[in-house]
Amino acid sequence: MQLTSVVTPFTDDNLQLLSQIGVTHVTIRYPGKGLDCLMAIKSQVEKFDLAIAAIEGYLPIENIKLGNAQFDGEIEEMKELLQNMQTAGIPFVCYNFMAGTDWVRTKLDERERGGALVTGFDVDQAEQAVSLSETTQQNNDSPLSADELWSHLERFLKELIPVAEECGVTLAMHPDDPPLDRFMEKARIMNSVEGFERLMQLVPSPANAICFCQGTFAEMGVEIPSTIQRLGPYIKYVHFRDIKGRRERFVETFHDNGPTDMYAAIKAYQQIGFTGPIRPDHVPQLVGEESGEPGYTMQGRLHAFGYLQGLIEAARREQNT
Repeated sequence: MQLTSVVTPFTDDNLQLLSQIGVTHVTIRYPGKGLDCLMAIKSQVEKFDLAIAAIEGYLPIENIKLGNAQFDGEIEEMKELLQNMQTAGIPFVCYNFMAGTDWVRTKLDERERGGALVTGFDVDQAEQAVSLSETTQQNNDSPLSADELWSHLERFLKELIPVAEECGVTLAMHPDDPPLDRFMEKARIMNSVEGFERLMQLVPSPANAICFCQGTFAEMGVEIPSTIQRLGPYIKYVHFRDIKGRRERFVETFHDNGPTDMYAAIKAYQQIGFTGPIRPDHVPQLVGEESGEPGYTMQGRLHAFGYLQGLIEAARREQNT
């Protein structure tokens, strides 16, 4: 498994810090059109013996989800991105198909162990929901049905999967967070295990894959290790996190303080032969980081990596005995 991290803020100090603790890969946000910016980031990362595993976040796909007049323009921009990723040697793009918003929470300062701050969601307070992505288009309140969304997704995949195959890039779908049936007048379709099985059959290809976000699948109420086994051949990228609760009401947790058997999850990844990027996600904000980006501060990530490294080593030793 490739220990992978987001870098927030994206500075040389933080890149060096990740290299020091044994991280080998980083995930970056879409930097915009053109190859030059991508290659500059690649050079910056490689100075610290790191590699870029994936691009996720801020992708030009919001109009694709909505199926509006800008659909074709965004498809062309995504095709250009895949070609640039081939040149830069970046193997994964992680995306979601939540129309109108990205991942949302209704509270950003729930208290976890020792007063650390985590995010939470309560469907009864959905009117106060805060989108945690700058790509959200919350001002678009036109209804969107599940059938329409599946149609847009199929068209998206049929356009991009052949290009992804040619470029050696894998598209990894992230589940809806929270995985509700509808949100803000728009259906959600990546909200169940069955939805992901349908996705894999929509356009069958090694380039059509799953980003297994443990926390979001936990929000669905499924048992994590057995679901990893069920979706195993299609899991190419992992977000390692946990929550307490279910899709309508939940809070984030420290990686070692939630209900999921995280050791069993790591063993399941090993059993399915997963060797791709795995990154701790949505870490608690520790003391002194209260003004940071919710879920994406650095100190909590250091704790998460230490915990993850211990689980991987223990599972490896058990496997070899």
